[in-house]
Amino acid sequence: MTFETLSAQRCHGGVQSFHRHQSAETGTPMRFAVFTPPGAGPHPVVWFLAGLTCTEENFTVKAGAQKAAAELGLMLIAPDTSPRGEGVADDPAYDMGQGAGFYVDATQAPWAPHFRMRGYIERELPAVIAANLPADMNRQGIMGHSMGGHGALTIALRNPGRFLAVSAFAPIVSPLNCPWGEKALTGYLGDDRGAWRDYDACALIDDGARVPDLLVDQGLADNFLESQLKPELLEVACARAGVPLTLRRQSGYDHSYWFIQSFIDDHLRWHAARLG
Repeated sequence: MTFETLSAQRCHGGVQSFHRHQSAETGTPMRFAVFTPPGAGPHPVVWFLAGLTCTEENFTVKAGAQKAAAELGLMLIAPDTSPRGEGVADDPAYDMGQGAGFYVDATQAPWAPHFRMRGYIERELPAVIAANLPADMNRQGIMGHSMGGHGALTIALRNPGRFLAVSAFAPIVSPLNCPWGEKALTGYLGDDRGAWRDYDACALIDDGARVPDLLVDQGLADNFLESQLKPELLEVACARAGVPLTLRRQSGYDHSYWFIQSFIDDHLRWHAARLG
């Protein structure tokens, strides 16, 4: 399967499209969504990594990001959150398996053959985008929500200089210190917690990884705030390392896309200012 456009619709003067290609990393077909703003390009790119249970459609349909992206001239790329299909390992729970790739390269059975979302997002999909779309890969930003916020933070921290802007909505800031992370990283990577540090934003910062600055929005009515998200851990890690962090605690907002929709324009303006 080569690069395939599944659909394309006019939107705010640009084009919202959905694509599919055969991934060498995951060994499966992978889907992703792209909003291309008006104009010939090449356009600066902002990646959005979604959270548990999501596909490429959740952000694209629910966040309402296209209007601001069109005005700011930003290309938005929303990948799926895991490999899928016949022969791909899964789990009955929502927080493991298909829809819950955690942006790691799994090393443990039965996940290792297909669950290579780190390599897919860091290496393979950028090459697909560069070869097929009017993207300026010298001007990239990355953001995400929940599990995808964890993905955005860790990918940016592991790839210094690649992403000129980084932000997150309600990210899992320390999988080493929450039930979601402990379950997923044990399953995908095994019991050696030292191997987990590459997938923990706070640990990466403690180990010397840096980004220029961070924007994080966190709803205070989020059911997962205290047990899973723990933004105070990121606050401490950034303060200790001297990483500028804008952490906005938003009263009354929960974990849903209503929360994301309320602040997405702020995040896109943050990215646009840093992407030029």
